[in-house]
Amino acid sequence: MQKFSLFILIAPMLLLSMVAHEYAHGYAALKQGDDTAKQLGRLTWNPLKHIDPFMTVIMPALTFMLAGIAFGGAKPVPVNPRLYRNYVRGDIIVSLAGVATNLVLALLLLPTVVGIGLLARAVPAIADSVSLLQIMLLYGIMINLVLAGLNLIPIPPLDGSHVVKHALPPRLAYRYQLLGRYGLVIVFLMVSMGRGVLDAWMKPIFWLNEMAVRTAAPYVDIGKWSSLVGGS
Repeated sequence: MQKFSLFILIAPMLLLSMVAHEYAHGYAALKQGDDTAKQLGRLTWNPLKHIDPFMTVIMPALTFMLAGIAFGGAKPVPVNPRLYRNYVRGDIIVSLAGVATNLVLALLLLPTVVGIGLLARAVPAIADSVSLLQIMLLYGIMINLVLAGLNLIPIPPLDGSHVVKHALPPRLAYRYQLLGRYGLVIVFLMVSMGRGVLDAWMKPIFWLNEMAVRTAAPYVDIGKWSSLVGGS
C-alpha cells in the first residue's frame, strides 16, 4: 500500500515528464520540416492526446512495483523523417529532443524544490503541503533523469538507437533496426530482471540524482521524505 500511495503521489510528475518528452519530439520534427504531429493534433500539452493505456499506465505501475523504477512512455508522436530538410541531422535532433527536454526539466525542478523550501520556512503554516510538493518534485527530478537514461539505451526503437544506426554501415544498420520488433520486451526484461546490466548503464543517472537530493536536502522535511521513501 505504501508503494501504491507513493506511485499515486508521483504519477502527475511521471505523466508530465512523458508528455514533455513526446511534445519535444513533435516540436523538433516541426522545426526540421515535418508537420505531421501538428497536422494530427499531437503537438499539444493535453495529456489525453498522449496517453497509451499500456505504456503510460500499466507498464509504469508494473515496473515501479516490481523494480522500483517507473519505466514507461507516452503514445509516440508520429513523425515522417522523409520530410526533414536533412534526414540524418533531423533524425538525430528529433530523437534526442525528448532526452534533452527531460534533462532540462530535471535541472529546473531542483531550484524549484529549494525555492519552495525557503518559502515554507517563511510561512510555517504551509510547511506540510510544501513538504509533499517537494517530495513530488524530487521524484520528478529522478523520473526525468531516468527517462533520459533509459531512452539513451541503444536498443531500437529507443531514442539512442537513432544515433547508433547512423554510425553503422547501411546493411548492418538495417539489421540493427529489426531489433525494434523486440526492443520494448528487451528493455522490460532489463528493468524487471536484468538489473546488473541496467544498473551499470544507469550509474551516471543515479549519481546525478544523488547529487540533486543532497543539494535539496537542507530545504526538505527529511522526516516526511524518509517516511514515504522508506518502504519504496
